[in-house]
Amino acid sequence: MARAVSTRRKLFYTAAAWSVALLIFFPVLWTILTSFKTEASAVASPPELFTADWTLDNYAEVWGRSDYPRFFWNSVVISVGSTLLGLLIAIPAAWSMAFVPGPRTKDLLMWMLSTKMMPAAAVLIPMYLIFQRTGLFDTRTGLVLALMLMNLPVIVWMLYTYFKEIPVEILEAARMDGASLKNEIIYVLTPMAIPGIASTMLLNIILAWNEAFWTITLTTTKAAPLSAFIASFSAPQGLFYAKLSAASTMAIAPILILGWFSQKQLVRGLTFGAVK
Repeated sequence: MARAVSTRRKLFYTAAAWSVALLIFFPVLWTILTSFKTEASAVASPPELFTADWTLDNYAEVWGRSDYPRFFWNSVVISVGSTLLGLLIAIPAAWSMAFVPGPRTKDLLMWMLSTKMMPAAAVLIPMYLIFQRTGLFDTRTGLVLALMLMNLPVIVWMLYTYFKEIPVEILEAARMDGASLKNEIIYVLTPMAIPGIASTMLLNIILAWNEAFWTITLTTTKAAPLSAFIASFSAPQGLFYAKLSAASTMAIAPILILGWFSQKQLVRGLTFGAVK
């Protein structure tokens, strides 16, 4: 009897998990399918999930109208650069909070996290003026700095959580063997926390890649990433849903492929330290 109840519970949880996953993935699937439709099929009423009028013309027009490789390279530089710079700052910060905590460490962590709750529009004008007057407007360097600062609280929080699971006795043994602070972080702490650091890096690359508000606001043409590439297909004459879907698919495809191939590493890192 107990085994039957356990089996039904597992089936229920499995069905619920698949239902939630399909619900989340459906907009992505709809976008991909729409990108292969004609404009008439894309706006048909009632909506058509599948259609006989499949075409690659949308991708050809999107590729011909814009310099996709430049937008793609800007996204790579901005997302990877902001993540690496954030890790360079966050690893020492998380180390100090995890292994040399002060009386206000928890308050500082909560304050850092609270900055993520501030509406971006509240600091739009100061950020815009600062970027213009410092020559960072429409530069990859400016966007790297902006996205690094925006995601730094998340990086610090995640690394702090992972570092707290590492026994402090291991670091103390390294100090007794004569390891300097730099060697302790580079050669002892970092290798032990590789799963957590890798998952933090992957998650923040995804966050930076998907950022649209700041990347569109602080760029025009030179440093514009794929988020601006998508926005460029919104014309005054109206939205061309098939072409917009093709542009969106071309923008999200690289990060979807990255997430697919690194999902095991991401899950391993997110569960790092969950079970001792």
